[in-house]
Amino acid sequence: MTTFKPAAGSVALLIGTRKGAWLYRGDAARRTWRVDGPHFLGHIVNHLVLDPRDRRTLLAAAKTGHLGPTVFRSTDLGRTWKEAKIPPAFPKVPEGQKGRVVDHTFWLTPGHANEPNVWYAGTSPQGLFRSDDGGVTWAPFSGINDDPQYRTWMGSVQDGTPDGPKLHSIIVDPRDPSHLYFAMSGGGVHESVDGGRTFAPIVKGMDVVQGFDAATVTFHDPHCVRLCPSNPDRLYQQNHCGIYRLDRPSKEWVRIGKNMPKRVGDIGFPMVAHPRDAKTAWVFPMDGGSVWPRVSPGGKPSVYVTRNAGQSWVRQDKGFPKAQAWWTVKRQAMTADAHEPVGLYFGTTSGELWGSRTGGAGWTCLARNLPEIYSVEAAELRP
Repeated sequence: MTTFKPAAGSVALLIGTRKGAWLYRGDAARRTWRVDGPHFLGHIVNHLVLDPRDRRTLLAAAKTGHLGPTVFRSTDLGRTWKEAKIPPAFPKVPEGQKGRVVDHTFWLTPGHANEPNVWYAGTSPQGLFRSDDGGVTWAPFSGINDDPQYRTWMGSVQDGTPDGPKLHSIIVDPRDPSHLYFAMSGGGVHESVDGGRTFAPIVKGMDVVQGFDAATVTFHDPHCVRLCPSNPDRLYQQNHCGIYRLDRPSKEWVRIGKNMPKRVGDIGFPMVAHPRDAKTAWVFPMDGGSVWPRVSPGGKPSVYVTRNAGQSWVRQDKGFPKAQAWWTVKRQAMTADAHEPVGLYFGTTSGELWGSRTGGAGWTCLARNLPEIYSVEAAELRP
């Protein structure tokens, strides 16, 4: 493993995989990348996130063979790591009773800029946790973990995604630390305006799988929800049943994926919002046929971009294989940097890392032969 000293304004790509984590640091032009890793080789890393408030602290959500599900913390950009003293965990129940056990921590979100030590975590099965000391110790947050209504919406451990139900897409409104969102697969999208004391579902307008009742929150399966940095009143969502936009104060989602080409559809996992233009967003469509193969439609991968809030979509595939490329991109495995033009990045379950320095107009393979990629985050480093 090597370490690096970041240059001013340099971008790092934080890669979580089935067998460890890697950091890729780009030069000023984002043309060449230097690799740092592997970290946690052999362990599952579902999410690796840099704290934007100090641009030095990293948290890694890991599932290890000997420590089980845990969180690791580094305050020196990955040179050294310490395990959380108290990782996210459901309370123990009296002997003889059946309680829930965290299988893995799936999602990490830094708190508000005015709350420098706060982090949030989502787990599988669905649980919401918070740390007030920078990720050293974690505790259940808000009470939803044991709320009878929420437990019903969460379903059983047999429900949800193929690798287990998850709480994800934890969002903190940059204007107000008391305004929070999260999503559950399955179990819908939820909002709090009182700092997490209470949450309420926002599922109106969202479709569900044919044959199920859309009025039942349990059946809603949001894959990824993103808030627009330039307009926090706008959210985009990639759902099991389409692409959506929500403009507050409305509580009704609009299915903007209906404007995608019908041969491609609007099913997938990741969603990316432009850092400065709330009308621009990207998705990576996957085959949403009845068997749900979760691969690029027809083996012809492409990113699609909207520049008018979903009224129309444009295919972006320059540099990709033209055929026989059956890629899968998971919900945390696509991201954007804040440069101009915007850099886009995604990783595939076949271990390829792709990037674009031109907002998706042209693509280059940045790395091959990595383990199955679970998450990709772009972060600006502090020199």
